Amino acid sequence: MTVTNEPSFRKSVDLMFNRAVALMDLPPGLDEKIRVCNATYTVRFGVRLRGQIQTFVGYRSVHSEHMEPVKGGIRYATNVRQDEVEALAALMTYKCALVEVPFGGSKGGLCIDPRAYDDHELELITRRFAYELAKRDLINPSQNVPAPDMGTGEREMAWIADQYARMNTTDINARACVTGKPLNAGGIAGRVEATGRGVQCALQEFFRHPRDLAAANLSGTLDGKRVIVQGLGNVGYHAARFLSNEDGCLITGIIERDGALFNADGLDVDAVRSWLFQHGGVRGYPDARHVAEGAKVLEQECDILVPAALEGAIKLSNADRIQAPLIIEAANGPVTAGADDILRAKGTVIIPDMYANAGGVTVSYFEWVKNLSHIRFGRMQRRQEESRHKLLIDELERLSADPGVNWNLSLNFKEQYLRGAGELEIVNSGLDDTMRVAYQSMREVWHARDDINDLRTAAYLVAINKVAASYRAKGL
Repeated sequence: MTVTNEPSFRKSVDLMFNRAVALMDLPPGLDEKIRVCNATYTVRFGVRLRGQIQTFVGYRSVHSEHMEPVKGGIRYATNVRQDEVEALAALMTYKCALVEVPFGGSKGGLCIDPRAYDDHELELITRRFAYELAKRDLINPSQNVPAPDMGTGEREMAWIADQYARMNTTDINARACVTGKPLNAGGIAGRVEATGRGVQCALQEFFRHPRDLAAANLSGTLDGKRVIVQGLGNVGYHAARFLSNEDGCLITGIIERDGALFNADGLDVDAVRSWLFQHGGVRGYPDARHVAEGAKVLEQECDILVPAALEGAIKLSNADRIQAPLIIEAANGPVTAGADDILRAKGTVIIPDMYANAGGVTVSYFEWVKNLSHIRFGRMQRRQEESRHKLLIDELERLSADPGVNWNLSLNFKEQYLRGAGELEIVNSGLDDTMRVAYQSMREVWHARDDINDLRTAAYLVAINKVAASYRAKGL
């Protein structure tokens, strides 16, 4: 194969979908109904900036309305285009179905370089984009709920939520029109790091199954495993930080726009992140070897490769040189369909994007529920939990005071056991449970059928079956 045969991102998603559908027995025509994107709205709007009218192009794509509202992020990037947005919307449909959050799939994008505008200009642009979408119900708590994506974050979501509230002054659920908001604007604890935390949960669950580890020629625990991360944005940073600080992984490589850093003894993720913010890139970082052609570090020997940047990072031109036995797709579509064929033939295990990066939409679902219920998680039950725990502690202390009993409570046990779960603990618990259950549904299919030899196909089968069941329930 040559690079000229490289499928586009949209084509890759369709090829992987078709590969799974070929193994299923769906009613005639239902596969096509599930595959196609229901609608894509293109908006062109003007904003007066720097003494002139500037015109911007944005998209909001709705892939499937088998469940509503539909859900999906809004990204700001210069390479945003209709095909990409539609492919991402399709992935959102399958992702939501796989992890059992009650949303259809959607995605949005604005063709813009956010670094080219100051904060005030970005606010004007964002509010006008939100206005154009909201007036067509493409932002609505019961129909279409955006979230942050590449190039956007809490700030942009707060602007969008405020713009929607200004347009719908009597909607008591206005805050639920978008997720990923700041805490003081109706957000939820743990949302910023949710996708990275989900990557960690996915790896932890994978490492609980010796048979799955053996498929990747790995053994043991995450402790000491060598990890290379491509992209130290929100997702890559939090995934690397959690894996390093909490699981004992060695982050040996970090790939960024201006090259990559490599240190076989491990990199300090927070120090690299700080350097990146101060200098705009990783070049010059003192405690690692800088590789000008950063993509080459994808091919370095490691145990786990975490592509957390753009789609198509691993493709026909470099797939046969990838040495990692385990790849977890923290980004959307980082492995093309052609590269996927090569890697599967080599025996590389890929934890697919629709599962691996589902932490964001999972916690977005929790935020949406919080906004609709108008109460933070933990407020009703936290102190009641502490009271029940105190009854047990008091009884243990009474028993330990008996001269005939020779034992003591361990250090910090009392404090940790007494503390009731707050919002962050509840969110992380719900996220961990979601990732565990979804992985188990994939691996069950993976190991149950001889004609399925990879997790991606298994994930598509689980997701498509759930979408198909929803359509059948609607009479299709």
